Amino acid sequence: MTNKVFMLMTFIGVPVSVIGTMMHWSSIILFILYCLTIIALSSFMGRATESLAIVAGPRIGGLLNATFGNAVELIISIFSLKAGLVGVVLASLTGSVLGNLLLVAGLSFFIGGLKFKRQEFNVYDARHNSGLLMFAVMIAFVIPEVFSINMDDSSTLTLSIGTSVILILLYLAALFFKLVTHRGVYQSGAPKEVHDEEVPEWGKGKAIAVLLIATLAVAYISEHLVHTFEYVGDTFGWSELFIGVIIVAIVGNAAEHASAVLMAYKNKMDVAVEIAIGSTLQVAMFVLPVLVLVSLLFETSMPLIFSWQELIAMVSSVLLMVVISNDGESNWFEGLTLLAAYVIMGIGFFLL
Repeated sequence: MTNKVFMLMTFIGVPVSVIGTMMHWSSIILFILYCLTIIALSSFMGRATESLAIVAGPRIGGLLNATFGNAVELIISIFSLKAGLVGVVLASLTGSVLGNLLLVAGLSFFIGGLKFKRQEFNVYDARHNSGLLMFAVMIAFVIPEVFSINMDDSSTLTLSIGTSVILILLYLAALFFKLVTHRGVYQSGAPKEVHDEEVPEWGKGKAIAVLLIATLAVAYISEHLVHTFEYVGDTFGWSELFIGVIIVAIVGNAAEHASAVLMAYKNKMDVAVEIAIGSTLQVAMFVLPVLVLVSLLFETSMPLIFSWQELIAMVSSVLLMVVISNDGESNWFEGLTLLAAYVIMGIGFFLL
């Protein structure tokens, strides 16, 4: 039933979005239309990546979910940078980190925990990811902020570029470590028979085709979505920070939100956790550094400098997630704890 609703939303939303753009409809109507259409397209991306995940296994499947989920946000961010909305980009990436660690993981643990008393996932992956999270957010994000206090804009940008290059290289090394040199070395204690019985909804060829078409459609709609932010913010009294942290982050990450919760409901926690934490790592160590480098091509460059509110929120999220996930087990109460943290931070950003 849900799939049919999203299919209807997509087949109506895409052409209507094109017509509305050409006829210059109200920015409020277009903003709502664009967001709903992107979410509907994201559902197709989620179904396609789920099919590929069944074929490829939990690690590569989680990586595919994270990658194509973050592709939406990357596209929105590039068009935002082109429009000079640096604050929205940094805020949306902050929102992506908070959304993945608190909202996505929280919903996954909560929904899965309502069906299963105790769910297990690969504790070795959880501990490995914890170290990377600590590095990516607590070192690579905090250090530029601290050092830039006594730097001019040129030195700050140089520090940001250097940090970005190191983050990208370390992220590629982490993928090489997990998927090549140490693939299968740290086995999960969770039962494997679930994956063997699963049949993909779509074949590999169809899944890849759906991913590519949906990504192209998202790129078109995202370019126009960006131009509605200023008017919508002025109309509803939303700050640039709130639009980025909550609205853009949720819309941009809708694919992996749905995929992770679905995987948790099926007790496939290795994939659910890989989507939530793997997506966070990809945003922090690849998407954000790439955007810093891409911004050099535009009129306004983006340094790797967040506000203190954004930094403290991200660091708190990382610490909470590390403490909760390091035992390799989850339950509904731990999920509720993560969700409560997300709501508290959301209220804070709304009132800023």
